[in-house]
Amino acid sequence: MTTYGLYLESGPRRRKTMVHVLDLLGCVAVGPTTDDALAATPDAIRAFLGTLRRQGEPVDPDAPFQTEVVEHITEGIWLGNGSPSIIFGPDLEPMTHEELEVHIRRFQWMRETLADWAATQTDADLDAAPAEGGRSGRAVLLHVLGATGGYLSIAFGGSRGFFAIQGAAERGEISLPEALRRSGALAIERLRAATPEELTTVRQRRSGPSTARQGIRRLLEHEWEHLAELARRPGGPQL
Repeated sequence: MTTYGLYLESGPRRRKTMVHVLDLLGCVAVGPTTDDALAATPDAIRAFLGTLRRQGEPVDPDAPFQTEVVEHITEGIWLGNGSPSIIFGPDLEPMTHEELEVHIRRFQWMRETLADWAATQTDADLDAAPAEGGRSGRAVLLHVLGATGGYLSIAFGGSRGFFAIQGAAERGEISLPEALRRSGALAIERLRAATPEELTTVRQRRSGPSTARQGIRRLLEHEWEHLAELARRPGGPQL
């Protein structure tokens, strides 16, 4: 039976918590407490495995599995929200180009799903406040756009062109679907241009060490988190 190691981040009082499933890079679960986040994790894993199978990956979302907490970080900034300063033990492992291609395919599918869904929405749809509260669909998608370059900067120490695309979308100069596709294509171009040194080096930032695996992990997790958020709403994207 497969065992998925869980890597947690929360404040010391174990309130808002994010669970990272690093064996399924990109899969996360969140909850208002650590217990809630852990309770939500099995469903999050099955949903993620289901999307991987629909993309053609050889996984079985119905197969039994178990989980175990490997690491729980309770000190740092912005904990429980996907803190960009957190680095878990496996984040220090080098990444091969073969593995990178797997993650690129996952990112591409998630980004295209968001763009395709946005293209089906009217301006009124995108600006409507969700019945359950929270940000409008447009605000969520602009947030996704704004984070792309930041996570690639964690991975590789810098990124260009992403904020210009986000700004153009915010000003209405380009549509959200076009902005999502342009930003996604730019991200994939940068990922495929990564050198072996970039995929293996541990860099030092003001907030601490960073690696390509850490930045790519957060890129995928952030994309999945907000795709799943929108999918839970009536008329949201289909996973």
